[in-house]
Amino acid sequence: MGASLSPRSAQVIDLETVRQRQQAQKCLVRLAPELDGIEMVYKLAANPDTYYGMPILAWGLREDGNIIGLVPWMETLAACQDLNSEENGYFVGYRDPETEEIFDSPPDHKFHELMAAAEYFDYEASGDVTLIQQIPDTLGTHALCMNHPNSPWHMKPVYGWRLYSDGSLDALLADEQKALMTPILLGDKCLYSAQDRHQTVYFFQRHIANRILEEDPATLDALAMMVVASD
Repeated sequence: MGASLSPRSAQVIDLETVRQRQQAQKCLVRLAPELDGIEMVYKLAANPDTYYGMPILAWGLREDGNIIGLVPWMETLAACQDLNSEENGYFVGYRDPETEEIFDSPPDHKFHELMAAAEYFDYEASGDVTLIQQIPDTLGTHALCMNHPNSPWHMKPVYGWRLYSDGSLDALLADEQKALMTPILLGDKCLYSAQDRHQTVYFFQRHIANRILEEDPATLDALAMMVVASD
């Protein structure tokens, strides 16, 4: 005779709930600006033997306690270790330009800084998405903005970044006509959310942004290919 079946119902696994729980663990809860020049090291598929460096803007603490480096990359402020594609490059590690050491995990002092700050600024959870933190952009990041498919692009400096209670990040740009003082600082009323006003935004390092503004032919060709590929 075969074994009798258990009357107990089979356990139903809600994969969507599991996915949401895992995503929540990756949610950012605190930022710390990088002020000592530590870089992200990455390589491109076209030149696998060549390493490239990009300054890190900030470090982020996730809900699960992990620390990540953050760099302005394409359409977002991206986690360094998430850089893993043939088109955009592969994350290698972090580099201290003073010692030229390359390491694969964030520095310990940033871990302690972020953990202490998160404990001190322990916000109560709310049903509404609220502003948690603002940090200045210290890299000279620029945003290439477009409002409609056929409208012209506008290059604007990024003045800061916002972290919200749902873990999302957004860049702060300025309406220069509303600026009352210079330099423009966080908290000025002329600042606005990039994602609220612009349909499409790409972020660039300062030297790339200046090449675009100078209408460097090679840079403009690369930009055109990037925009077409993303459509």
